[in-house]
Amino acid sequence: MLPLAIGVVLVGAVYVILVNSLFRKSKCSGVREISDKTVIITGGNTGIGKATAMELAGRGARVILACRNRQKAEAAISDIKTVTGSNNVVYMQLDLSSLKSVRSFAETFLKTESKLDLLINNAGLVADGRTEDGFGIEFGVNHLGHFLLTCLLLDRLKESPGARVITVSSLAHRWGKIDFDGLVTNKDLGTGRYSWQFFQAYCNSKLCNNLFTHELAKRLKGTNITCYSVHPGIVKTELSRHVSLWQKVFIEPVSWLLFLDPTTGAQTTLHCALQEGIEPLSGRYFSCCAVQEVGAKAKDNAVAKRLWEVSEKLCGLSH
Repeated sequence: MLPLAIGVVLVGAVYVILVNSLFRKSKCSGVREISDKTVIITGGNTGIGKATAMELAGRGARVILACRNRQKAEAAISDIKTVTGSNNVVYMQLDLSSLKSVRSFAETFLKTESKLDLLINNAGLVADGRTEDGFGIEFGVNHLGHFLLTCLLLDRLKESPGARVITVSSLAHRWGKIDFDGLVTNKDLGTGRYSWQFFQAYCNSKLCNNLFTHELAKRLKGTNITCYSVHPGIVKTELSRHVSLWQKVFIEPVSWLLFLDPTTGAQTTLHCALQEGIEPLSGRYFSCCAVQEVGAKAKDNAVAKRLWEVSEKLCGLSH
């Protein structure tokens, strides 16, 4: 019985440590006024994006859900309207795996909406495959689609005082790496069909999110726009909906015990949207509603600049 008791105590201790570290909860306390603001949230129909939309709509913002799936978006809008009473939540079609769709979205938005105050690059996935343009799906959706979207909307953001760009990254960026030769050769930052290979590609894409935010802040210095990258925590969402059945058998019990719910996972995004006085921290990385230090590779000036320039070429913004 003694070994069993020791085992139970050890498991309990590990659980407590994880809940207070990797799975620590936080709460946004920001009170920035957004009742007259227009917000775009990519992937706003499920998970963290929907929870973010719910809170911002409840505070009176005009919220645009930029999503691929109309049916899911309309269901989310119905939920948001029911809970918040807001009638200022709309759907606009956006497929981040298609650069044509990104351009079409931006064109439609700029024609139909007079202002943009907050762009939340929230959508992301863990999957294998290729985008419509032949890029690795994780690099294409998690980084490149958002890169192009942000670039196309910057002029409209510059018209709004106190505009912000928030990009949802991940703790996983710590294990990422940028292989520019591989990117040119394969149009991807990771290849292979094994789970560890597309998890590595996911880490690489999240490192891109941090480097993009780092470089964006430098390019926006002196303007009214600030930008932030965030780690939402390890959250139970549809992020891994494309993984195999045996992986889900492992992930589901762990997620039930430890993972944060989407509302909790949205708190750091909301912090960067609603907290007053964080403008001097533009370009920084946030977790648990607080700015966090990152390793050297996540703020490497030369790599960030090169990634920006390569991304411009891949998107057709430069030649």
